[in-house]
Amino acid sequence: MRKVILFNLMTLDGYFEGPNHNIDWHNVDAEFNEFAIEQISNTDGLIFGRVTYELMAAYWPTLEAIQGDPLVADWMNKLPKYVFSRKLDRVDWANSLLIKGDAVVELRKIKEQPGRDLFIFGSADLSTTLIQNNLIDEYRIIINPILLGQGTPMFKGLKDPIRMQHIQTRSFRNGNVLLYYQPVNKAV
Repeated sequence: MRKVILFNLMTLDGYFEGPNHNIDWHNVDAEFNEFAIEQISNTDGLIFGRVTYELMAAYWPTLEAIQGDPLVADWMNKLPKYVFSRKLDRVDWANSLLIKGDAVVELRKIKEQPGRDLFIFGSADLSTTLIQNNLIDEYRIIINPILLGQGTPMFKGLKDPIRMQHIQTRSFRNGNVLLYYQPVNKAV
């Protein structure tokens, strides 16, 4: 069965985006980009909620993204994208599939299909639903050395505590720290 991996960059004070979806504080450099390419090249698809999909679709297919970060843009544009939304009527970004049904039911079906792991980026509301339904198999959170003081909390709306087991840690030269966790009820 495929794993679903939640991957996000987060501030020290727990935000994955600033006000108005601002992510200009992301601490990215050549080392991060190498890691991102390695990680994304080992997946079979990306999972997005509506808002994150719209933000990603507005950037990665553009000439700016393709020229500025051609390797990541190539992967982002060619990978299958599962877009969970009740509001969208269609998705136009290459290789995107709109899923309007129950996210929990539909993701369980996708996880049962053969293939490699799937990543969910951003998508706070969708992530909360998936977390509460035990559908996230691994968490990869990059802590950025910044305090925003406001923004969208990474894990907003969780109703119950979820115990985690630390798997590994990776430090980047730019001060970022990548934490790998797995819910305790999942096998290592």
